[in-house]
Amino acid sequence: MTHRLLTPDEMAAADRLAGEHGPFDLRRLMENAGIAVAREALRRFPEAEDVAVLCGPGNNGGDGYVAARILAECGVPVTVWRESAPRAGSDAADAAAGWQGHVENLADFHPRPGMLVIDCMFGAGLTRALDGAAAKAAAACTEAGARVLAVDLPSGVSGADGTVPGAAFRAEATVTFMCRKPGHLLLPARGLSGELVVADIGIPEAAMEAAGGNTFANETGLWLDAFPALSTDTHKYARGHAAVFSGGPSATGAARLAALAAARAGAGAVTVLSPSNAMLANAAHLTAVMLKSIDGVDEFAEFIHDRKIRAMVIGPGFGVGKRARDFVVEILGERAKETDGRALIIDADAITSFREEPGSLFAACKASMAQAVLTPHEGEFGRLFPDLADVPSKLERARQAAERCHAVVVLKGPDTVIASPDGRAAISTNGTPLLATAGSGDVLAGIIAGLTAQGMPAWEASCAAVWMHAEAARDFGPGLIAQDLPYALPGVLRKLV
Repeated sequence: MTHRLLTPDEMAAADRLAGEHGPFDLRRLMENAGIAVAREALRRFPEAEDVAVLCGPGNNGGDGYVAARILAECGVPVTVWRESAPRAGSDAADAAAGWQGHVENLADFHPRPGMLVIDCMFGAGLTRALDGAAAKAAAACTEAGARVLAVDLPSGVSGADGTVPGAAFRAEATVTFMCRKPGHLLLPARGLSGELVVADIGIPEAAMEAAGGNTFANETGLWLDAFPALSTDTHKYARGHAAVFSGGPSATGAARLAALAAARAGAGAVTVLSPSNAMLANAAHLTAVMLKSIDGVDEFAEFIHDRKIRAMVIGPGFGVGKRARDFVVEILGERAKETDGRALIIDADAITSFREEPGSLFAACKASMAQAVLTPHEGEFGRLFPDLADVPSKLERARQAAERCHAVVVLKGPDTVIASPDGRAAISTNGTPLLATAGSGDVLAGIIAGLTAQGMPAWEASCAAVWMHAEAARDFGPGLIAQDLPYALPGVLRKLV
């Protein structure tokens, strides 16, 4: 399965290119799609007493007419329900002409027990809320708990951004074609698609690539080629040195979580940079992680130069205010030019510290030769990008933020989006509610640092870290707390290596 996610517009472009250059014309592609839907209905719902195929006026409805015909030929009782006929002369109209069975008015549709409903109303292409008979049909299916097989995407859901502006079908399974759409992975739509089946209907890979698209499912094949690999002559500093800034005496735990995660992710050396008044608190809990007293920016600048620090985390438990801003700007400033490619992961308190003057952070990131990664949850995102907080599409929010701040943005949540300033974006596929526990974000920041310390580019490292973070939680299971996550990482690394 491809990692590329195409929006409905991009998928339509791929359809057109395939129709122009073959091997199948658009009508044959519709036939292939309908066959795939019928096959899945027979495989998944063999006990269905009858099938209601709800057909819209466009190509999604055309797929439905084909599926209805195939199912009827297999001896399944089928009725087509529609609000209006397809446009004369269209491929959908040609498919409808091949259906010789019952056609009923959608306004009269009421699901019955034992019925399978195949939703071929609008699929991924709808850009407005369902209304009229379609909205009533969706509500009736939900109220009745009907078994629904959706075609492409449950009608009422945006395939481009996963928003659900009104009534929508809730599917037990969804058949989509050639590749997934962003709406399959983004909330709230993700919860409406059920189990997803991606059917190959014969669109050439070249047409898919020519259609464009820079959105991806965050799966291992997306970034595994860039994942750090050990060689026989590797030594600890060849694996990179990461540093994590600690807060004061009563706020040291978050930094240690991040530091341990960086070490478990593979950094050859990790140092906690601690205020002098928190040295004893940190020293009592650190073994494999080193400790250095850092109170001011000048001490820090000398240290990172001498120890060739490749990646840093600032924010977990650090405290909000001018001190955090000064350190961030210093790291991104002139001295960053001495080590092109150094990474700075800006998390938690360090993000909030710039809420009154976000422009200074954005300017520092733009001017820097360091790679910056911001890891906000929705609340922190709203403080730094208040004008973007109301953009309905999480994918678009993250993309605009990354472009504005000239940094990778990891917009966290059950459907985490990782956006690069160059326009690439990935959507998490393995998120889990187990990560809804205090300190888990500190661990994520540390994993990103551990990977970038080993030379992995910031966007790829962020994508890998998001996947590893969720996979570690899944492997551990119920009862997880944040400090369990670093200890679960070796099992995740074994899967990758």
